[in-house]
Amino acid sequence: MDILLIAGLWLDGSAWDDVVPELTALGHRPVPLTLPGQGAGSAAATLDDQLAAVLAAVDAAPGKPLVVGHSAAATLAWLAADARPEKVAKVALIGGFPAADGRTYADHFAIEDGTMPFPGWDPFEGADTADLDQQTRDRIASAAVPVPEAVAKGIVRLSDERRFDVPVVVVCPEFTAAQAKEWIGAGDSPELARATDLEYVDIDSGHWPMATRPRELARVLADAAAS
Repeated sequence: MDILLIAGLWLDGSAWDDVVPELTALGHRPVPLTLPGQGAGSAAATLDDQLAAVLAAVDAAPGKPLVVGHSAAATLAWLAADARPEKVAKVALIGGFPAADGRTYADHFAIEDGTMPFPGWDPFEGADTADLDQQTRDRIASAAVPVPEAVAKGIVRLSDERRFDVPVVVVCPEFTAAQAKEWIGAGDSPELARATDLEYVDIDSGHWPMATRPRELARVLADAAAS
């Protein structure tokens, strides 16, 4: 199966470099995406531009792909399910939950000169970064690409209720499956609360398992694809 890999804020397709060979060895075709404004195209890219790149990859897949969204890109994966409910086999969300219709995509940090630069590690201290050694922190930070303001502040638009029938697996890194179930049950993720086929998988990692647990993450994604 084609497995489309969308990394979160500040990351390009190289974030999946350690996961790709593992997925290939497990018999899948991983397709890491480098999004407009985050490693490809103009720094003036918009959220619509990023979604268009994701949909182009969905449309190019020979069958129905598994669409994987990490962190903020959980919303991009869900937008793909909304735009192509008949084409997306399943959505896997790693450490993130999709924004609801009408909400901003991910304007969580300061905008400087039209972009949202990587803010350093201080905002993420704790469970997010507990398994990141200094070398890995340096590698991620050095590769970080400022997110265009028009992406971070883009408005999420969802329109096709068939998205709720696309199977979803919530991959739980710095939080547990039990916590994710509680949050969704409490209404913290209105979109996932309406999903008809929802499963949860724990992975023992911080927020960036593609960097710290690539083999384990590949197995989780391969299992999701197989089911």
